[in-house]
Amino acid sequence: MANACDRPCWPPPSTCWPHRDWPRRPWPAVARAAGVHETSVYRRWKTRENLIFDALATHSDHALPTPDTGDVHTDLTALFTALARYLVTPAGAALLHLGTVRGENDLEQGRRSYWSSRLERAEALVRHGIDRGELAANTDPHLVVEAITGPLLARVLLTGEPLEETLVPSLVNLVLDGARGLRDEGQCQAEPHRSR
Repeated sequence: MANACDRPCWPPPSTCWPHRDWPRRPWPAVARAAGVHETSVYRRWKTRENLIFDALATHSDHALPTPDTGDVHTDLTALFTALARYLVTPAGAALLHLGTVRGENDLEQGRRSYWSSRLERAEALVRHGIDRGELAANTDPHLVVEAITGPLLARVLLTGEPLEETLVPSLVNLVLDGARGLRDEGQCQAEPHRSR
């Protein structure tokens, strides 16, 4: 059974981030901030990667708020522009690096949970656009989000090409024009994405 103060007494690891030595030795900074011994911090997160992932996830929540302007184009452009800017920061690069690590069950579970919840937020923006009639009813929200996210990740992880300010608006226009074409032509979309 978890300690009654398990969550409330722990500071977000990102609040301990400013220390230069933090990525190599995060335990002391978090222990000081929580007022506990380093072994307690170690027991909670078990690995340095889990602790750093938690810190990066907390930080990205603040850096990537989910917009709600009432317009799917504006919302997606704002969200993915913020993501593109975040991906080129040290915190964004670290989060992407941890996102590619395989093999450690706790880290793998944390990575999947983190990205699933973030993608779900973006998919909700697409569903709102469908509900408002901005996009075809048969638009696959997951596919729309993947179509915008994929080129951003490809540039950062694979090609090293810059994420120009015009890239996200161009991607959003391209993807939404396709989704709106489905609405205008009454076409059926390919088999929708199956739940993860």
